[in-house]
Amino acid sequence: MATLHVLLACILALLVCSAAAAAAESYSNKVPAVFVFGDSLVDTGNNNYVATIAKGNFPPYGRDFPGGKATGRFSNAKGVADYIAEVFGVKQLLPPYLDPSLDLPELLTGVCFASAGSGYDPRTPQKMLKLVFFWGFLHVKNAIPMTTQLNMFKEYIKKINASVSPERTQEIISQSAYVIFMGSNDLTNTYPTVNYRYTEESYTDLMISLALDFHKKLYEVGARRIGLLELPPTGCAPAIRSSQGGLRRECSESLNRRIRLFNSKLSLMVDQLNQELPGTKAVKFEFYDHVVSLADNPAPYGIEEVTRGCCGTGNIETGVLCVLPGTCAVADKYMFFDSFHPTEVAARILTKQALSPSYLSKLF
Repeated sequence: MATLHVLLACILALLVCSAAAAAAESYSNKVPAVFVFGDSLVDTGNNNYVATIAKGNFPPYGRDFPGGKATGRFSNAKGVADYIAEVFGVKQLLPPYLDPSLDLPELLTGVCFASAGSGYDPRTPQKMLKLVFFWGFLHVKNAIPMTTQLNMFKEYIKKINASVSPERTQEIISQSAYVIFMGSNDLTNTYPTVNYRYTEESYTDLMISLALDFHKKLYEVGARRIGLLELPPTGCAPAIRSSQGGLRRECSESLNRRIRLFNSKLSLMVDQLNQELPGTKAVKFEFYDHVVSLADNPAPYGIEEVTRGCCGTGNIETGVLCVLPGTCAVADKYMFFDSFHPTEVAARILTKQALSPSYLSKLF
């Protein structure tokens, strides 16, 4: 039976990789660059250069990255943003924009503007979450807000415009893919602190209003191919199971309900973008159900643990708490690396399922 499971896992992996390779080949000549905006689910290291402890640039993060380097990705190696770039056939790693060592070729093929701890709600990146630790409390936030991520992109345009022709700049900006993965922190961390003012309905309306404003401003500076990833069921993340799931560590249905509500409104917003902004190709990439499916049936992919993370005890550790002892031996057997973020293998599976050829084709 064990041999059969291994064989099935290999076959599935080959099928996923073959489909992704075909998609990458199909779109590699259509997309000159990839740009990603969002939070820690896609931050590839921008927070390394921000005054915050919401970082992933220390072990055990990055332990399976080439050279065992902790790059700032909240993963054992590559993350979702890297696989987005790979699926589009642009490059294998999507660097953080704030990395001062970036050269022109890297800039011209796209960068990541995402920041761990960010959100659509401007209160989210500034909200001071407190984690109980041995000597008191640790302030986690001071992330890069979405408005600043947009300003970083405008700065990016000025940089490349000074290095290549205006025509080349225009081609890169208008033909590239823009992917946004944002909102989990708003619903997980900020909403519980403002729910005396907002219902779930009114708060998700606020998020959509802020998201719509962001995407319209992104359009104004030249973006046309815009992909929005659904939010995952964060109510089933190990840390949420541990803090809100009782003795049985069950998923938080209240949080997942808010996320499903936001995702449903995201679909309507995408329709609005396509109707109101001439030349726009906006697409919502399904993500929620892919996470549920992987958690319900992980064995064919070689994953054995879906309710605990790899680092520490796997129950609550994220960020600086991941330095605690107990990290797992083989991260590929886990769906989560820390108590919120996926392992490299889960990120690869989920991203390539979400950005399937049938969905990618809608951007063209």
